[in-house]
Amino acid sequence: MKRTSRDIRTANRYEVLRQLIAASPTSRQELAAATGLSLATVATLVGELLDLRMITEVGFEDSAGGRPRGLVAVNASGGALIGVDIAETYVHVELFDLALNVLARADEDVRPGESRPEQVVGHVATAVGSVVAQAGIEGARVLGVGVSVPGQVDRATGISEYAPNWDWHDVPLLDLLTEHIAYPLHLDNPLRACAVAELWFGAVRGRGNAVVVNLGTGVGAGLVLGGGLHRGVSNSAGEWGHTTLVLDGRLCHCGNHGCVETYVGAPGIMLNLRELSPGSALLHPEDQTATVDALARGVAARDPVAVKVVRDTARYLGAGIADLINLFNPEVVVLSSWVAATLGEPLVAEVREAVARHALPRPLAATEIVLSPIPTDPVCLGAATFALEGALQSVSQRSPKRTVRAKGRIAPSA
Repeated sequence: MKRTSRDIRTANRYEVLRQLIAASPTSRQELAAATGLSLATVATLVGELLDLRMITEVGFEDSAGGRPRGLVAVNASGGALIGVDIAETYVHVELFDLALNVLARADEDVRPGESRPEQVVGHVATAVGSVVAQAGIEGARVLGVGVSVPGQVDRATGISEYAPNWDWHDVPLLDLLTEHIAYPLHLDNPLRACAVAELWFGAVRGRGNAVVVNLGTGVGAGLVLGGGLHRGVSNSAGEWGHTTLVLDGRLCHCGNHGCVETYVGAPGIMLNLRELSPGSALLHPEDQTATVDALARGVAARDPVAVKVVRDTARYLGAGIADLINLFNPEVVVLSSWVAATLGEPLVAEVREAVARHALPRPLAATEIVLSPIPTDPVCLGAATFALEGALQSVSQRSPKRTVRAKGRIAPSA
C-alpha cells in the first residue's frame, strides 16, 4: 500500500520522538543526524511536538564556533500511555509516562476455562482501571492503550482473526474492549510488540536486522529488517512457531503436526519433561509457570532431569533458530518473553551450541544470540509504543479536551 504524505509525516514525528526518548536532552542538529531527516524537517517536527507538550525546551549547549544550540527533552509528565499484554495464562498491564518509565502495574490471572473473549476483556478492563487509579492521573492524560493479543491480528479492524491456543476465530476484540475502555485503543500482536521494544530500548537498538524470538505459551519471531519492523502484507509475518520442525510430530493447536511451538513453548517444555521423567517433582501438570520456574531452579542446582530437559528444549529451539539465521542473516537474535527470562543464560548457552550445529557458518558468524536485556515486560513496553504511534497519528484531528463518557467504561475526564 502506498504511503500518504500524512503517513510519512507521522512516521517522521514518531522517529524524532523515539530518538528523544532514547537520548534526552538533545539538539535539533543531533536529531537530524540521528534520524537522517533534514534540519528544516526536524525543526518543524520539534515545533509540533512542543505545541503538543510532548517535549520541552531545556536550555542550550555550546557549539563549535557558532551560536549555542537549543536543547529539547521529552516532557515525561505530558501524557501517559498504557500497554496491555494479553497472554494465554495472564493479563499484565503497565502504565508509562511519555519517557516510557513504568508508573504502575497490574496483573490478572487467566485460568483454564476462562478464555472466552468477554472474560479476557473483563480482565483487561479491571487491570487498566487499576493502573490508572494507582498512578493517580487524570484520565484525559492517557493518550492511548496499546493491546497485544496472541495470534493473528488485523490492526485496521481490531479483529483477532485467529488465536489457536484459545480457538478464537474473527473475534471483534477492539469493539468488545471499547465497551469498557474509552481511551483510544490500538491492537497488535506480541511478536511485533517485543520487536519494537527491543528496537527502542533493548538488544536491537542501533541495529538494522534482527530476529526477536518470543518464548511463552505460544512462540513466534518478531522481525526487524532494514532498520524497521517487518509486518508482512497482512500483518502476519513472524509466525515461525507454526513452521514444521518435526514431520508427523506433535499435534499443534493450529491443527498441524510438528510445529516449533509444540516443542519449545511452555506446554511443549512440560511435555519434554513428562516424556523424560513422568513422575518428576519438577512437573506441575496444570501450571506452566510453576513448571518452568522449577526447571530453572533445577538447572541452577544441577538436577540432571532439569538439565536434560533444558538441553533437549534447546536442541529443538536451536534447529529452529538456525533456520531463521539462514533465512534472514540477522545481526542479533534476541530470546524474549517469560520462558526465556525464567530459564535465562543456561538456556541461551545451550541454544548457542545447538544453533552452531545447524546454521551455515557465514550467516552464523555475523549473528549474536542474546537474552533480552529489557527489565520490564517487553510486550507491555512495545504495546505502549503502538499507543504512542497512534496518538501521534491522530493529533491533527484530536481536540484539546476529550470528555467521552459511557456507562461502565473507563473513560478520560475533562
